[in-house]
Amino acid sequence: MGRAPLCFHPQRAPPSTLQFLFVTMGNYLSSLSMFSLFIFLSLSSAAHLHQPRHPQRLHQPRHPQRLYQPRHPGRPHHQRRPSPAQPSDISAKQAISLACKATRNPEKCEAPLVNSNNVPPNPTPIQIIELAVRVASEKVKAAELMLQPIVDSYAGDPIRLIAAKNCLEIHRLTEYRLSRTAEVLPRGDIKNARAWMSAVVTYAYDCWSAWKNVSDSQTVAFLESLIELTTNALSMIVSYDRFGNEIGKWKPPGTERVGDWEVVGGPGPGLGYKGGFPSGLKPDVTVCKGGSGCNFGTVQEAVNAAPNNLEGVRRFVIRIKEGVFEETVRVPMEKRNVVFWGEGMGKTVITGSLNVGQPGMNTYNTATVGVLGDGFMARGLTIKNTAGSAAQQAVAFRSDSDLSVIENCEFIGNQDTIYSHSLRQFYKSCRIQGNVDFIMGNSAAIFQDCLILISSRTGDNNANAVTAVAAHGRIDPALSTGFVFQNCVVTGTDEYNALRQSKPNVHQNFLGRPWKEFSRTVFINCKLEALITPEGWMPWSGDFALKTLYYGEFGNSGPGADLSKRVPWSSQIPADRINMYSVQNFIQGDKWIPSS
Repeated sequence: MGRAPLCFHPQRAPPSTLQFLFVTMGNYLSSLSMFSLFIFLSLSSAAHLHQPRHPQRLHQPRHPQRLYQPRHPGRPHHQRRPSPAQPSDISAKQAISLACKATRNPEKCEAPLVNSNNVPPNPTPIQIIELAVRVASEKVKAAELMLQPIVDSYAGDPIRLIAAKNCLEIHRLTEYRLSRTAEVLPRGDIKNARAWMSAVVTYAYDCWSAWKNVSDSQTVAFLESLIELTTNALSMIVSYDRFGNEIGKWKPPGTERVGDWEVVGGPGPGLGYKGGFPSGLKPDVTVCKGGSGCNFGTVQEAVNAAPNNLEGVRRFVIRIKEGVFEETVRVPMEKRNVVFWGEGMGKTVITGSLNVGQPGMNTYNTATVGVLGDGFMARGLTIKNTAGSAAQQAVAFRSDSDLSVIENCEFIGNQDTIYSHSLRQFYKSCRIQGNVDFIMGNSAAIFQDCLILISSRTGDNNANAVTAVAAHGRIDPALSTGFVFQNCVVTGTDEYNALRQSKPNVHQNFLGRPWKEFSRTVFINCKLEALITPEGWMPWSGDFALKTLYYGEFGNSGPGADLSKRVPWSSQIPADRINMYSVQNFIQGDKWIPSS
């Protein structure tokens, strides 16, 4: 997607004809002295992580929240109860060495843990994981102490000021997710731990990517070490989830591409858990244009009135009447379990036009509606960004809400319409419209029974009309993230279809392209119309990520579903592995999505 300077995620340009040809031809910051001292003391753990070519960006809130609870109180949330520790006469250093074999860089994993002052004697596997999380947490807190004086010193340097502020707020959010992970690990709540640590890795990467082009190498190396520490902890959690205390079996995470499938149970997507927006809700407040006869005249006023940190299944329902609300809406972290309930697609409309072409704007902050509070739900409304395709990145809806349900909603934009940034999200029976990477991010998201609409954009009359639907940004195989499209229809708007028919050789459309190295996207039982090019998937740049991504298809229909000319680096999902991508297995939705 083409980026304006100072962006906080990759300069992602619209796909070009040259990229398409590649597919079809076959094989596709001076710092304060105190800050410098902290960095110097931290460099011993700095890592040289493989760096994906296109960093992402993020602006996060200052106020953490507590976890949105499963809808079944007392019911385990996919827990693995830690089994009794196996008798062992090996030293703590040897045990750490074994555990670090679960990471992609065991040598760099061991030193921070062995040198920690918190190593228990004869540690159990779960204690080693807890140690890894603690070490990462300590590093994050050190980073926060370092970054505050940097923020204070950069008032006259907008580039570095934006990067420093973003990093500081990210680290506060990261610290919260790490603390929640540390709380649930002893209880064996591994699925939550994996989801939250996947977000932590994403946030660590965001901070590093904000700095890498504007700061000195020492700062960048320090922030890079945070990525490695958090990724190592996550990799151990993955192995524990798979092998328990059999630490001798622990191994680095792999991908489906190399046959490293997780063992899961339950039915596949066609027979899976059915649920969505809950019935029987009653409004707590109402919003209507002008405020006459309602509690509020803007959606943001209603959000501000919501109580903080709602517990359990208690929700704050905002009934939004028919009308067009021209505003930017933010749901902060402390506003949990907020519900937007509109009067229907096209009737209740929230619209904005922020875009990266405006001074000081980055992609993350362009969102018309941006959500951070967990347990967010929405139904019966349209969210738009009307900046136009020439404005490049312009997000309609951005979400970092864990355990989020969106049903019967419409999202309209051009480039980056939905920024599904992190954590677990469920989109059901939605309409999503755009033309460049218009479903993007690094969440674990399922899109079920959705209508995916490719639209025309400025310049479509030129020979450069190449589109990718999805751009997923997984940066490491340990992350439990990916985009899953189930029973969706991929087609074009009426306007686009007419334009395409007039110049069929100009318009080429792909299911996705790899924004990051371990991008993961699958289409299952979807109807793919003829506008999908026979190759199916397109590269990002050269051969970047083509050996590490996972792009899979199963049971699709329609003229765009013919697999005979698919690129060789895409995959057909084995029938006996489909249930890995079910609602209950991929996002543990049967534990938190209300039943139909």
